[in-house]
Amino acid sequence: MTQYVLTVDPGVRDLRAADHLLQKLAAELALTEGVFGCTHLVRGDHPRVALSLAVPTESLLRTVKERLTDRGHEVQDGLPDPVGRAVLYPGAAALTGTLTVTELLSRSAIDRVTVLGGHGPPAPATLLVTRDHVRPQWEDGELVLTAMPAAGGALVPFEVPEPTPCCADH
Repeated sequence: MTQYVLTVDPGVRDLRAADHLLQKLAAELALTEGVFGCTHLVRGDHPRVALSLAVPTESLLRTVKERLTDRGHEVQDGLPDPVGRAVLYPGAAALTGTLTVTELLSRSAIDRVTVLGGHGPPAPATLLVTRDHVRPQWEDGELVLTAMPAAGGALVPFEVPEPTPCCADH
């Protein structure tokens, strides 16, 4: 399916704030389950996190662009880069609790799971403890979840829901 994409650069500096803003915008705009919403790290003199929204129709793209512009957001056509971190994607809401790799793949738009330090994909029956926070990334046109080994032979997504801020101990 063809996706129509736009980028919003709200100037936020951390992923959690970007996640919340992306979810808030999707709710305010009543975007459907078929929408992809990603975060993108912007490097350079002013590091920040940009947002992208991919919608299924050109008319919806025009509507979203107009409504975001009316709200004071600066909007551009296209992606800021090809490696966005997906926050909104088909099936994301169904990825809660503990699932097998097969269930995760069948319930969502995620194409595959990789394991840090692993050789090849995990077995289909391998359990994945989602922690209700599953953030796959685009890699070569595929939505890929990176996981890491956990207790009892299970996996957990590499990204933790509540990361410890840098320099929290001083």
